[in-house]
Amino acid sequence: MMMKAHPAHPRRARGIALFEALIAVLLLSLSALAYAALQMRGLSTNSSAMWRSKAVQLAQEMADRMRANQVGVGAGAYQNLLAPAAAPVCGVGSACTPTQVAKADYSAWSAEIALALPGGTGIVCLDGTPDDGSAAAPACDGAAGTYAIKLFWTERGVDSRVAMELRP
Repeated sequence: MMMKAHPAHPRRARGIALFEALIAVLLLSLSALAYAALQMRGLSTNSSAMWRSKAVQLAQEMADRMRANQVGVGAGAYQNLLAPAAAPVCGVGSACTPTQVAKADYSAWSAEIALALPGGTGIVCLDGTPDDGSAAAPACDGAAGTYAIKLFWTERGVDSRVAMELRP
């Protein structure tokens, strides 16, 4: 019977398989973390789009209210309104003036903004450059002929704004 010759130096285990497994686990972990980060970024972007969509819808709503009260718009009743302590009560049994309608519109609109947007506020004013300003300083320059409907809110500590122009 022939015996196999043994090498003079036994083969030493080098741990290559263990090292390959470690690299595979590391790559899999990094891939999972990257996927989680991508999911979080997607959720954040989706949330931002939702707030912006609500703001655009609210701006359109105020524009529709103004189109329904052309006499009030022509009289400047929507210019720099402040939310009254209580909206004017009229309409059922008593007629509203266009100015009272404008105040009621703004009061209801402001309440909707406060409910729909985090830290939300809005203003309607005459402004030649509507895409500027902040909630603290809306930057309404009073330029005749163009109404600006501006909405402001705070999203994850960042101030956001939507502005819309309306030409009566």
